[in-house]
Amino acid sequence: MPHGPEFRFIDRLVELDPGRSGVGEHTVRADWPFLRGHFPGDPLFPGVLLVEAAAQLAGTVAQCDPGIPALPGLKLTAIRSVKIFGSARPGETLRVSARITGRLANLIQAAVNITVNGQLILRGDLTLSGQGTD
Repeated sequence: MPHGPEFRFIDRLVELDPGRSGVGEHTVRADWPFLRGHFPGDPLFPGVLLVEAAAQLAGTVAQCDPGIPALPGLKLTAIRSVKIFGSARPGETLRVSARITGRLANLIQAAVNITVNGQLILRGDLTLSGQGTD
């Protein structure tokens, strides 16, 4: 992943079908400064970071396809049909799933979901784009 350690929201890959799908996990840490303010006394992992975790996993899955060169500068560029059904708290583990649903030139589509303790907390579709390799 191109992200620095302080902005990685996938701790480990538990399943990987390169270029097709993957499952990763991330344990929400209680010592993150932003949790003190979101929400004081009742900290929740922010929804936008749930989306970021899903995008990081989708990018990892897409970039390791052995038949397609990795796209330089891959970034999250569109969020569609994302629904947040729940939340994650410090000490809980996000189970993040991503399935690549389409590719067109420098665009990658992925269906994503996140569960915590077996409960679905996020589902949606993301688009990632990178610089062309031509």
